[in-house]
Amino acid sequence: MYSNKELYQFFVDQTWQLTENWYKNLDKTNSSGVYASNDPEVIQAVKQQNYEFHENFAEVFTKEKDSFLADFEKWILKVAQDQEHAQTPIHFIIREFHRTQHQYLQLMTAFIEQNKDSISVNEIHTIYQIITDTMGYVIEWFTKEYNKSSEKRLHAQQELILELSTPVIALNKKTALLPLVGEIDTARAKILLEKTLEQCNRLGVNRLLLDLSGVVIIDTMVAHQIFQLIEALSLIGVKTNLSGIRPEVAQTAIQLGLKFDNIEVNSSLANSIKLANI
Repeated sequence: MYSNKELYQFFVDQTWQLTENWYKNLDKTNSSGVYASNDPEVIQAVKQQNYEFHENFAEVFTKEKDSFLADFEKWILKVAQDQEHAQTPIHFIIREFHRTQHQYLQLMTAFIEQNKDSISVNEIHTIYQIITDTMGYVIEWFTKEYNKSSEKRLHAQQELILELSTPVIALNKKTALLPLVGEIDTARAKILLEKTLEQCNRLGVNRLLLDLSGVVIIDTMVAHQIFQLIEALSLIGVKTNLSGIRPEVAQTAIQLGLKFDNIEVNSSLANSIKLANI
């Protein structure tokens, strides 16, 4: 790997000035997220992150590739998972990477001008190539980690929404209600099975009123999973009362060969509540 300690030191000596110039020329009117913040703490944090980026990048001129990437990884993961950057559109972040690359190219031009009598054309080409190649790699790497972090947060939010969409409501010490509303897909059915068992066990109830009147469509797989839920509830001593089953749902269940023999079924939730003596 190309090494140039003089260039490294020249670069390091400019790091804070690079950061100050970068932030001074930041177009806050055409940005959002972390770059548009007026919070002094956020501004100081983003400046510090920018400065640390320069410190890490400068080491491309002194370290072996594996060591350089291992140290840079810490910065990339920290910033890609940063809450302020999470609220910043990725195209604004990439724009700032490119602005930083432009700063580096200008800086290298100044270094080459100062050392024009001792630096060869091939070395100049190598320096510029290292800057552009490394920056391109870092942008791609950061974008990958940023997307992974975004997907992880989205998945967590979706799980939370699914959990909140399966509320087991205690009606008294022995009876609880689970009113299902909206579309039930495979993912929600899985959460439904897990969370309903947990909540019924936590509440210590022995009867669950499961109302499907707010469910318009249930496909074959989901219908099967609902009956699996009923069977699982029976294993922990909870009897299920079904209500609000639409004709198309009942037809799907019959086609699957699902049995209602040990399940109390009522036409409406009101009837279920009445018969449960609540």
